[in-house]
Amino acid sequence: EYVKQCSRSDPKLKACLIDALHHLRPYLSVGIPEIELPSVEPFRMDELTLSLTGGTNGYKVQLRELFVRGASNYTVDDIKLGSPFEAIVRMPALILDAHYSSSGVLIILPASGNGTFHARFDDVKALVKGTVSTKERDGKTFLNVDNLDVVLEVKNVHMRVRKIFNNNRILTEATNLFLRENGQEVLKVMEPQLKRKLSVLFAGI
Repeated sequence: EYVKQCSRSDPKLKACLIDALHHLRPYLSVGIPEIELPSVEPFRMDELTLSLTGGTNGYKVQLRELFVRGASNYTVDDIKLGSPFEAIVRMPALILDAHYSSSGVLIILPASGNGTFHARFDDVKALVKGTVSTKERDGKTFLNVDNLDVVLEVKNVHMRVRKIFNNNRILTEATNLFLRENGQEVLKVMEPQLKRKLSVLFAGI
């Protein structure tokens, strides 16, 4: 019921595959125990350490317990069949929440503390490239993803921290100002791991 079958001889194979991927969305949000596919809402990322400014007292941030939501709300715009195959996938937003700790100097202010981190990546476009092979099972041919690469484009980045520096308003506002002005740069540091996680997610589909 959750996997729609497509025939390689179907003249509308591309449309069938896109429809099948869209059909999967509600199941991915809760998981599919029958095929041991866990829910992707949320999916967890590994701990990240970001060096945001240089120097001996450079501002460093550690993000732990990172959870990302919104990946199951995707739309497949296009698929190019072949080797490698390509797909354009869009997500309205990815929401990231994490525990935030920092050390060092931000601008001219000592800014060591702990708190919560929230980010919203709007209008996410993923160009997915990879190779697939076929496997025969029970008289049917199944596609197997051998390798996958994801190139991300994010239109808007919104980041903020809360409850840090013992609720010091000046330090909190300085940190949030820095994140607003450097959101795309912070995203670039996060991007390699985010791409790896999305690659695993898309390969599982």
